[in-house]
Parts: sequence; C-alpha cells; structure tokens
Amino acid sequence: MLEIGSQAPAFCIPNQDEVEICLRDLKGKWIVLYFYPRDNTPGCTTQACDFTEALPQFENLDAVILGVSPDTPKKHQNFIAKYNLDITLLADTDKSTCEAYGVWQLKKFMGRESMGVVRSTFIINPEGNIAAIYDKVSVRKKTKKQGVTTEVLHVDLVREKLQRLQTI
Repeated sequence: MLEIGSQAPAFCIPNQDEVEICLRDLKGKWIVLYFYPRDNTPGCTTQACDFTEALPQFENLDAVILGVSPDTPKKHQNFIAKYNLDITLLADTDKSTCEAYGVWQLKKFMGRESMGVVRSTFIINPEGNIAAIYDKVSVRKKTKKQGVTTEVLHVDLVREKLQRLQTI
C-alpha cells in the first residue's frame, strides 16, 4: 500500500499515440496521475472531460495530468476524438502500473466479483514522491447541508489540494 511521502512507483507506458511516457522523464513537475476503469463509460467520461476543462488551471500550477486505464492506445485515441479531450491517456494494457499503485483490485458489482481498476488519483511532487492519495474516487459527489444540495467535483478537490501543497 502506497503512502504519502513514499517514492512513486516508476512506470514507462505508451500514451494514446503510442509514445512511451516515463515517470523519470517528468521529474521536476507536479503530476496528477489518475486511474480509471475504462474509456467511454459514464463516470470515466465525466472525469476525463472535467480534467480537460480544468487543464489550463493545472498547467498554471506547472502540473501534468495523466489518465491511466488498461485500454489500448487505439481505444484512447477514439475516446479522445469522441470527447475532444486534451489530456494525455496512458495505456496500461498489462496492468503493471495499476498493480504497482495498488488500484488493480477485486471489485464487487451486482453480486459479481471481478478484478478491475478502483478509481484513484495520486498527486506526485517534483521530486517523485507521492504528495496526496485519493482512493475510491467519486467523480462528482452530491452533498446536502442545511437542505441545500451541492455538487463537489473531484477535479476541484485535486486542484485545491495541489495549490495547498505548492504553498507548503
């Protein structure tokens, strides 16, 4: 199990264009590494669109956003084209990066068990250490306080945490 402050597991996996992206090549930058189950599913689409919309704010924080799923580069290309995504998606087809980050787990859905990606996000600092962990992520969470329902976006929580981390 990964902990805040520990070294982020190294990876080298292809992006949607089959260009290898390695953690070591991103040293010196903040990285938002988010894991999601599959392209073209409702929650995953919402999450990718939210990160794309917020991309300029993350770039202003000198942060790179990388989405990771077991889908192929070709599936990522189709997903990006369909939703006009501007973020980089990594194809962890052998699930080694998912396993290294502890997000490839046994999941239960409608009484059935299967292995899959548990939606999770990691903020990695410029030194390559894990600065924040979000597990079992809800992309958009409705909260009710004093009779008023509000929607909290995961992408906003990550951006706000990144801003706080950069001021420490």
